[in-house]
Amino acid sequence: MSDKTIIRCQWCEGDAVDEHYHDTQWGVPIYDDVTWFKFLTLEGAQAGLSWRTIVHKISGYEIAFHHFDIDKVAQMSDSELELLREDTNIIRNRLKIYSTRNNAQQIKKIQKEFGSFNQYLWNFVGGSPIQNKHQALSEIPGKTNISDAMSKDL
Repeated sequence: MSDKTIIRCQWCEGDAVDEHYHDTQWGVPIYDDVTWFKFLTLEGAQAGLSWRTIVHKISGYEIAFHHFDIDKVAQMSDSELELLREDTNIIRNRLKIYSTRNNAQQIKKIQKEFGSFNQYLWNFVGGSPIQNKHQALSEIPGKTNISDAMSKDL
């Protein structure tokens, strides 16, 4: 990092893994399908759990899901996915594990139709990041018109 003072969100303070994630990935625009797939997988795994739990398991997910190689994950067999249910380095929920393969398969369909998953997603916001001015977590909405449109289309 540069000599600039890093201003961190409260949620990450005091935990080295969370701070590193915050400083290097949080809020950084994504422009490639692999990274989109990674975060789709991690966000799905997070459902019902704390984000801190997931951040501490990112390296486990990278190994379990072939570094988020969409083609490889789309081709994972049921037996490969069942083996992951024993992997303590990821969330071992069966539905969350199987959804990762399904998401990879759906991304491949989107890539075929739109050229890339990245292009498809950025179309919802006209190709530019939305700059919010939220000062506290309590100000961040759980959903927006854009997120609703994206969810409906997916």
